[in-house]
Amino acid sequence: MLAKCVREQWSIDDLDWSVGPPCLPREKEEAVVQAFLDMSGVELLAGALFDVQRAKTTDPTLHKIFSTFVVDEKRHSAVALRLARHYDVHHYREYVESPTLTAFRPHFLKLVRETSPEIANAYITSGELILDVALLRSLDDYVADDMSHRAMHLINRDESRHIAIDFHMTEHYASDAYLDEIRMRPRPSIREMVRMTRVVATMMWHAKPFLQDVFLKPMDRTDPTGRRVQEAFKRIQLLLRKPTVARSPFSKMMIKLQEAYNHPFIGKVLGRFILRALGADPRAARILFTQEELARAQQMSFEELAEDALAAKLS
Repeated sequence: MLAKCVREQWSIDDLDWSVGPPCLPREKEEAVVQAFLDMSGVELLAGALFDVQRAKTTDPTLHKIFSTFVVDEKRHSAVALRLARHYDVHHYREYVESPTLTAFRPHFLKLVRETSPEIANAYITSGELILDVALLRSLDDYVADDMSHRAMHLINRDESRHIAIDFHMTEHYASDAYLDEIRMRPRPSIREMVRMTRVVATMMWHAKPFLQDVFLKPMDRTDPTGRRVQEAFKRIQLLLRKPTVARSPFSKMMIKLQEAYNHPFIGKVLGRFILRALGADPRAARILFTQEELARAQQMSFEELAEDALAAKLS
């Protein structure tokens, strides 16, 4: 993987930016420019998350791999910003990053830096799945332009490596060896537990509006069927229910909250509070998999699950 990360590096100048942009209807042009501008911010956030993972790992190979991921995400952000300018043909308005993304960023980074690595990785993996399986592909289809296609082809190649490592880290944090390591650590004090609960709760409070504005609303436009975002959410749910993953306290909590939301009585009474606790949209909180899909996923290795997710984005 490290050799592949090094071999597949590329530059923003490898793309031919001299081609002219298409003439889009005003509503579409504004939507495309805003989506790429927000994508630039999301990619910078992803780079910051990989930087945290790089700092936390003790494995020298993983440290080098995460270093390439940080470079990847900074490049993706620069490309997305360049695409926003490329499609901003008529300069209909001043574009700024979505306020919910700006508000969400510091709380998410605080969580990832201060919480346990397995919880941080769970959120990173979920975000990468939504970004890669759903948002990027849907946006590219919506733009329907060669400039976007060429840029997204290279970005998607990078993101495929990221998802492969995301699943690898999920397997590591769910392993017996890692759980034994956690048991050897001193138990956190009540004060530390209260502080971390506050950090998680604050992040989740900001997560729902961010998810709605930056991911779901654009995809409602770019993929009205909702097929791709459903595929992403389904794979997050299936990964969470892998037996080794599901035994962690965090996974147990998330599964219980989702089960409560889908309960015919509890969900009706407490549904909106559960959604806020999950930091999720109803589309993410609903059970999206069949029992046959669950049984199939339980039999798959983490590598096979990663390959299945990558196949979904290309379907």
